[in-house]
Amino acid sequence: MNAGRFAPSPSGDLHIGNLRTAVLAWLFSRSTGRGFLLRVEDLDRARTGAEARQLADLAALGLDWDGPVVHQSARLDLYAEAIDRLTAAGRTYECFCTRREIQQATEAPHGIPGAYPGTCRSLTADERAERQRSGRAPALRLRSDVTEFTVRDLLCGDFTGPVDDLVLRRGDGAPAYNLAVVVDDAAQGVDQVVRGDDLLASSPRQGYLATLLGLPVPTYAHVPLALNEQGQRLAKRDGAVTLADLAALGHSPSDVLATIARSLGLAGPGEMVMLAELLARFAPARLPREPWVVRPEPIMAEPQGISPGEQLRHR
Repeated sequence: MNAGRFAPSPSGDLHIGNLRTAVLAWLFSRSTGRGFLLRVEDLDRARTGAEARQLADLAALGLDWDGPVVHQSARLDLYAEAIDRLTAAGRTYECFCTRREIQQATEAPHGIPGAYPGTCRSLTADERAERQRSGRAPALRLRSDVTEFTVRDLLCGDFTGPVDDLVLRRGDGAPAYNLAVVVDDAAQGVDQVVRGDDLLASSPRQGYLATLLGLPVPTYAHVPLALNEQGQRLAKRDGAVTLADLAALGHSPSDVLATIARSLGLAGPGEMVMLAELLARFAPARLPREPWVVRPEPIMAEPQGISPGEQLRHR
């Protein structure tokens, strides 16, 4: 089954920008006859209860998904197998650099901001042994043989970006995000990835890694983020931006969905809508291309009623 997905990290409640991206991922998937999957990316710190609240909020907006929710923490064997394959092909090496050392190297003349400069790529056996004696746990990096890669994005067109020797396994032994997401998408049949455009720059790395593993490269759709009035990524500190915060102010999930729909040009002022109605109106080419600036008190008072999730269950 070809599918799209939404893959939150259970580090806290979803804010209205996250929910907007989830709605878009659902619309892209369902409008093209794809399945829609939920994956919890829990390789890093997870807050108690966050996952349950996230799933409840998605359901309250009316989103449904296919099959069980997948957790990255239960898929460690898949990531280890992929790393073993790359290592057997001579595609990996140990890296002893600290974040500070990498930052200093990239800030130097001719350094590429954000790209690993290859400091440990050609270490001799003696040099590796010396670093190991220091007690510093090494990360494992990909030995890339390209400097850029092109992916297809439904909103941005062909996008070419830099590829460096990205981390596959962190110094603490955990698989890195770029590896896990590539392995997961292929294993789940995800051929369409809809996510925030802050991740556009990482897609060439992920696409290149997929080709090395013999996996299909998905088609992407990087959607504009929700920002605060200062032009920064929306966050909890910006006030009432989660479903629970807005409920405390008297705003229902229906109000939130209507606000999201208006921000996408899919509903008129004051109009209350269901996801099924948005699906009938959805056209990627007409989506806004600029960030959505969320102002204080973004949800205007609307008629209260049964939540979209409850309506979906009663259809």
